[in-house]
Amino acid sequence: MTVCRELIQRLPAERFYYLGDTARVPYGTKSSEAVCQYATEAADFLCAQGIKLLVVACNTASAVALTELRETLNIPVIGVLEPGARAAVATGARRIGVIGTEGTIGSGSYEKALDRLAPDLAVFTAACPLFVPLVEEGWREHSVARQVAAEYLAPLLAREIDALVLGCTHYPLLETAIRSIVGSEMPLVDSAASTAAEIVDLLEKEGLLTSAVCGEQRFFVTDVPVRFRRIGGDFLGTELQFVERVHIGC
Repeated sequence: MTVCRELIQRLPAERFYYLGDTARVPYGTKSSEAVCQYATEAADFLCAQGIKLLVVACNTASAVALTELRETLNIPVIGVLEPGARAAVATGARRIGVIGTEGTIGSGSYEKALDRLAPDLAVFTAACPLFVPLVEEGWREHSVARQVAAEYLAPLLAREIDALVLGCTHYPLLETAIRSIVGSEMPLVDSAASTAAEIVDLLEKEGLLTSAVCGEQRFFVTDVPVRFRRIGGDFLGTELQFVERVHIGC
């Protein structure tokens, strides 16, 4: 939803279809095989809506399923991992910390992406499995969030990192807690913002920007929508007007 928020702000005339696989999240603790299956089923549903571009707005799914989706779909497919890595390199930092879900960190995808871009960088990673439930519980600025952040970030700070990649699209909502630990000067790389910027550039380059003012957002979920309405509205900063429960997969 942080990616969706950034895109709506940058592309207010576009029509957005968002699918939240609420029946099966979090993906970060699932096997690669399961995540690939879920991502494929989600992509099939969205493609059936007639989309012109697919955004895999999840670092875990981007880490393990992006290549397969690009090989099987006939539309552009954008993940959040590569834009985040490029934004990290652009900071000029030499010792980069990356935080993410267990699935993202375990895949080694950020290390590989950063190594391709700048082989001389030192990269240090840490899985932060409690961050997602803290965000979804609404405890973004709670003292517990700061305590958990301190535990997770201590090993990275001990490595003297000089930039931190927020390698999960939930994590930008924990910026206050994270800043309280790393300080105000350290660059925080928000993969949601960097992904949205690259998508705007791609749409302009490929001539895919809409010529009509649509400005519609439709949200689909795979479980009851009550909780999603609350959390999603919090992420977007506005009430969600259209939320529908759907079935995907077998």
